[in-house]
Amino acid sequence: MFKWKDSYSVGVEEINKQHKKLFELGKELYELIELDDEYDHFDEIMNILDELKDYTHYHFKSEEDLLTKHGYETLQFKLHRLEHKSFIHKMDSFNEKSIDFEQKDSVLKMLSFIENWISHHILETDMSYKEFFSKLPIT
Repeated sequence: MFKWKDSYSVGVEEINKQHKKLFELGKELYELIELDDEYDHFDEIMNILDELKDYTHYHFKSEEDLLTKHGYETLQFKLHRLEHKSFIHKMDSFNEKSIDFEQKDSVLKMLSFIENWISHHILETDMSYKEFFSKLPIT
C-alpha cells in the first residue's frame, strides 16, 4: 500500500515530488495503524491525517495554479478541479469518533479509499496533462 511507481510520473518534477509526499504520508499512516502494540494511537493518527489533509490542499492548489499559469484551460481541467473538491469533501467526512473507537478498521477503510483515489487520479486524471507539459520547458 502506498508504494510509488515510475508509472505515476507526470513528467513535472515538482508535481511528482508532491505526489510522492502524499504516498509517504499514506504509508506513514498505514504503518502506524498496522502496529500490533495495543496502544491507543488516536492522537498520532489525527496528526498524520491533519498533515495529509493540509498537504493535499497545498498540492491541489499548487497543481491547479501550475495548470492555470501555463494555460491548461480545458474541460478536463474543470473536471480535474471537481475531483479535487470531491476528494477534500470525502476526507472531511471521515468521522473522528469512529477513528477513535474503531481505529484499525476505520483507518484501513479510509486508507483504502485514499490509496485507490490517489492511484486512479494520478494514472487517469493527472496523466491528461502529461503530454501538455512535455512540450513546455518544465521539469
